[in-house]
Amino acid sequence: MVSGWVERPILEVLKPNGIKIGPFGSQLKKEMLLSDGIYKVYGQENVFDKDFSLGDRFLTRDHFNHLNSCEIVPGDFVMSTMGTIGKCAIVPKSIQRGIMDSHLIRLRFDEKKVNPKYILQVFSDEYHYLSDQTARLAVGGIMDGLSVGIVSRLNVMYPERFDEQERIISVLSDIDELIIDLKKRIRKQKDIRQGVTQQLLTGKKRINGFSSTWRTEQLSTVSSRIGVGLATSVTQYYRDEGRIIFRNLNIKENYLDDSDVLFLDNDFASKNPNKEIREGDVLTVHTGYVGVSCVVPEKYDGALTFTTLITTTKKKELLPEYLSYHLNSSLGHKVIEDLQTSGGRNNLNVADFEKYTLSFPSEIEEQKEIIDILKDMDCDIRRLEEKLLKYQKIKQGMMEELLTGKVRIV
Repeated sequence: MVSGWVERPILEVLKPNGIKIGPFGSQLKKEMLLSDGIYKVYGQENVFDKDFSLGDRFLTRDHFNHLNSCEIVPGDFVMSTMGTIGKCAIVPKSIQRGIMDSHLIRLRFDEKKVNPKYILQVFSDEYHYLSDQTARLAVGGIMDGLSVGIVSRLNVMYPERFDEQERIISVLSDIDELIIDLKKRIRKQKDIRQGVTQQLLTGKKRINGFSSTWRTEQLSTVSSRIGVGLATSVTQYYRDEGRIIFRNLNIKENYLDDSDVLFLDNDFASKNPNKEIREGDVLTVHTGYVGVSCVVPEKYDGALTFTTLITTTKKKELLPEYLSYHLNSSLGHKVIEDLQTSGGRNNLNVADFEKYTLSFPSEIEEQKEIIDILKDMDCDIRRLEEKLLKYQKIKQGMMEELLTGKVRIV
């Protein structure tokens, strides 16, 4: 242990009775909740977004008084117990009075021993300290959720000097502000892009110089091929090098993520020429995040895919990039949802996909103009996302140094 640092059981740095979980079962039934009121019920969404203005669940005064042992007040440290477990937040000053629900645990730290803002960094999901401990404490190796029992067995490591805690908080908080600002800018850009996409793909906003009518067709009419990738087990044919095979996880909205690809035996791959993808084909996720699509770039002409939908459009009628943007739009999501519902399944097969209906400009040049506008917006968003990833990696490196005492701030 670094000089001046300690690792203590969490119970030693909490106030008496400083750990509490929200009310369960009959204590907080749905029928007790109001859509508006004075006393609010807070949940995981508030912790995930670090925004305690979210939510529309409220209690009467009597129900609040009955459950006031679960009240959260400014300065309380709260943790999520289900879903993405261990997400943490500190309750801000300007919250409406209320209680937490059963998916939150409240911690009240003894601020004479440790600053809660320091623990917020130590328990951050960007750092491994909390996840390492919960993994060890998981019963049978499975962690379904946090409980008071598990949280009570956690340890916390920290510098004993408050000024060192505060300097670490200050440094990490500075980069947190940059990360939060970038996330807000990305969200704003995506919202703008969504609005522009809606306008352009419905023809409500036309490109200057174009006035011809639009077509509405089923995908089968404007495609020369709609098929599916390899649908049999190929595990035995994986190799360290060979023919690239893409999976559903590689398909992102309007781009192909090649950061994690697999390779197939060349001889096996050559026996499946009808499963090869070509430059300009549209790949679509058929299960899970159904409908997410991208266009195959030139460098992956001849690769294969595993159970993805593959569409070759008639390029003189419908450009593949236009189809990809349509599939990834809110318009496309609605069509996909309707096709799944009518097919009575949670995935999308070729027969259903052939019925996918979309509207598009009859002039290819107008399609190109729309694609160029959306591509430019995507590039701006991608640059922000790359910058965000860079800052997140910088912060992770700083945490490894500062939260272990390897680097001391004097």
